Amino acid sequence: MFEVIFLSIVQGITEFLPISSSAHIILLSKYFSFNNENLTLDISLHLGSLLAILIYFKKDLLDFTKNKILFLKILISSIPVMLCGYFLIKYGLIYIFRSYEIIGWSTVLFALLLYFSDAIKIKKIYRKDFSYSAAIFMGFFQVLSLMPGVSRSGITITAARLLNFSREDSAKISFLISIPVLITVSLYNLQNLMIDKNHEVSLLNFYGVCLSFFFSYITIKFFLEFIKKFTFLPFVIYRVILGLFILAHVYY
Repeated sequence: MFEVIFLSIVQGITEFLPISSSAHIILLSKYFSFNNENLTLDISLHLGSLLAILIYFKKDLLDFTKNKILFLKILISSIPVMLCGYFLIKYGLIYIFRSYEIIGWSTVLFALLLYFSDAIKIKKIYRKDFSYSAAIFMGFFQVLSLMPGVSRSGITITAARLLNFSREDSAKISFLISIPVLITVSLYNLQNLMIDKNHEVSLLNFYGVCLSFFFSYITIKFFLEFIKKFTFLPFVIYRVILGLFILAHVYY
């Protein structure tokens, strides 16, 4: 019970920050020797995050009914990661990337990429300049998030900054294109729960969803307020320190 609650809180806080929720869940699960450390739990925690983003961006989602082209672009940007994720899970390849060494290097390297992208000048507005080519560009960047330590929000924000979008618009695009992905992984998890027919697991997941939702919603709200005034540098520094600590543990 404690394990699910703890990991749900971690998921809610880290999912939308550019610091990799999957890396934190994997590392903390290994450190505390949690029995629930598996891909199914990792995926199930995203349901609460999905509900949080749907409610927080309800106005934007209602605009999709008026702007079907924007909705199509967001869907297109999510297709590459969903296809790659499907094949990695189907053939068990997803576990190859869940080592301390890979997490450490990806945490550091993609933090540096975020730092350099954040120095790019602002020239575009997402509602006007989020083109099909931009959607495809961000879609392929999002594939990298399948590697723990990269951070889905981090890599998509990086891609948006490379395309000259503002920090706030980059975050909004990142959050919006996460919706199809979160829906997909949530459905995958619910399918597994139905197959398992374990009511105890289902109840624990319910608690996890509620906590994940609460902390995800709060994180989205304060993160968007934060980047209106500050850069991504604090997240870069945190990731570099964390990554170097992990690599030191691996090599020494």
